[in-house]
Amino acid sequence: MERVVIVMAAWNEAENIKRMIDTLFDEVFPKINAEMHLLVADNNSTDGMTQIVEGEMKKRKNLHIVQQGEKKGLGNAYVTGFKYAIYKLGADAVMEMDADGQHPPQFVKPMVDAYLSGADYIIGSRYIPGGSVPKEWAFFRKFISFAGNLFIRLVFLKPSIHDLTTGFRLTRIRGVLDKIDLDNLMEKERFAYKVDLLYQSIKNAKKTVEVPLEFRPRTTDKSKFNTKEMIATFKIAIILGIKDKAKFIKFGTVGFAGYLVNAIGLWLFTKWQWPGPLVWGASTELAIINNFIFNNIWTFKTEKITGLTNLVKKFFQFNLTSAGALIIQVVFGSLSDIIFGPQYRQLALPIIIVFLVLPYNYFMYNVVIWKSWNLAKIFKKNRS
Repeated sequence: MERVVIVMAAWNEAENIKRMIDTLFDEVFPKINAEMHLLVADNNSTDGMTQIVEGEMKKRKNLHIVQQGEKKGLGNAYVTGFKYAIYKLGADAVMEMDADGQHPPQFVKPMVDAYLSGADYIIGSRYIPGGSVPKEWAFFRKFISFAGNLFIRLVFLKPSIHDLTTGFRLTRIRGVLDKIDLDNLMEKERFAYKVDLLYQSIKNAKKTVEVPLEFRPRTTDKSKFNTKEMIATFKIAIILGIKDKAKFIKFGTVGFAGYLVNAIGLWLFTKWQWPGPLVWGASTELAIINNFIFNNIWTFKTEKITGLTNLVKKFFQFNLTSAGALIIQVVFGSLSDIIFGPQYRQLALPIIIVFLVLPYNYFMYNVVIWKSWNLAKIFKKNRS
């Protein structure tokens, strides 16, 4: 039977922890077809919460507690809990859950059921049908939550996932969490660590699914999320977004350099009064040579082509793919002339390049030239 450990980072939650323990063990766990454990990741609470948990542990064998140690912060608490769940409890999956009532216990079962059905990473989503944010929230807080989540979706280019800022998540250990360097997650002392953990988990997971979550307001106290937490979260999202798209950014930079080489070649060869076809052909080939060299040594450095024979072969292929880009430009440029008229060429050209030529080139470079994409694996992951 699969062993799922709920890691509940909690500090000074004496008012909530007993009710949460009772609900999970008496009402929720018996309905789940898995070996369920609850691990409270504490930080030496001062309100008696630690003693409450330790007292309940005498009655419930699958209840555990671990102290966070010297390093403080929500991320450090979860990392401590994850390690304990993996190495001490032998967990097959871990689940992040708040102790303050914002993650209602009744939503645990759908999360675990999704895992038992084959999902590797399950997200409790507030922004899919069946999910919601508290009605009690003021409009501004609802807007910040929605806009912040939308911002991260755009930065990560993950439109198919609707909630990237939720803290209610279940992760398979093998193949997902065990591939993540938990000790070096960014901003572990803040809520923002969740963005880094989610980013890496999605990349590792073969199958990610969302299940509805009716997010609730805190039963006591006020939310600890503030402006500093929001800024840290956005900062990490931007860093990871750039890191994730680093290869595409390099590709675009090399492409722009190729455009400059092409333009300079046109100017020089025209000034030297070369024949028209030779001017266009030579300047284009110079740009192709520029793009091939710098993509090989920079953009696709990890897939770098070496050896004279391979370089000649791939350079020939590179020219052929570049011819394909030229055909796209000619065909759609001609269609633009027919539909809108030649007077709109200067407007049509950048649209054709950005939305047709660049994606085509990037695809061909990754699949045909440097072969950094395995289409079979990508399609298999998407189908799953």
